[in-house]
Amino acid sequence: MDSEELIRQIMSEVMANLNQDNVTFAKKDTAAPAAAPSPSPARADRVDKSQYPLGEKAPEKIKAANGRPLTDFSFEKLKNGELKAEDFRIAPETLELQAQVAESDGRDSLARNMRRAAELIAVPDDELLEVYDALRPYRSTKAELYAIADKLEKDYGCTINAAFIREGADVYEKRGRLKDSE
Repeated sequence: MDSEELIRQIMSEVMANLNQDNVTFAKKDTAAPAAAPSPSPARADRVDKSQYPLGEKAPEKIKAANGRPLTDFSFEKLKNGELKAEDFRIAPETLELQAQVAESDGRDSLARNMRRAAELIAVPDDELLEVYDALRPYRSTKAELYAIADKLEKDYGCTINAAFIREGADVYEKRGRLKDSE
C-alpha cells in the first residue's frame, strides 16, 4: 500500500468515526466532470464540492500554517526528517476552503464549525484547554464566560467563537448550569 492510499484509508476511518458517513461530497468517478460555469471575478478564489477532495483537485490552494504548500509533502520527506510537527498545523485559510466546500453541499453546521476552528488556530494550546475546561457545566460563572469571550475577541480576533461562548453562557444560565457566584 503506497502512502497516498494509506492516507486515504486513515482519512476514511476518521470521517467514519466522526459520524460523517452521510457526507454527500462529490465522489471520485472515472467520467470526465461536466464543465462548471466560470465563477464571478469576486468569487474566483472560492471552492465548492466539485473541487472536493481539495488535496487532489486543488492542491495548490492548500498550505500549512507556516506557509509550506501541500505539494511539498511526501512520505519520503517525512521519513528523511525534512518535515517537522509544525509543518502539519493546518492554516485558517485551509479550514475556510473546507467550510466553502461544506456550504456548497448544504452542510452549514459543518461550515460554521470549520470557521470556528479557523479562528482558534491563533489561540495557544494551553489557553484553548483552559477555555474548554471553563465551558464545562458548573465550572464558570456567566461573568467568567463573558470575560473569556471578551479575551478571545480582543486578543485573537475570535469574533465567531466569542459570540458562541456568550450564547453558551446565556443557555447555561437558563438551564442552571453555571457555577454559583462566590
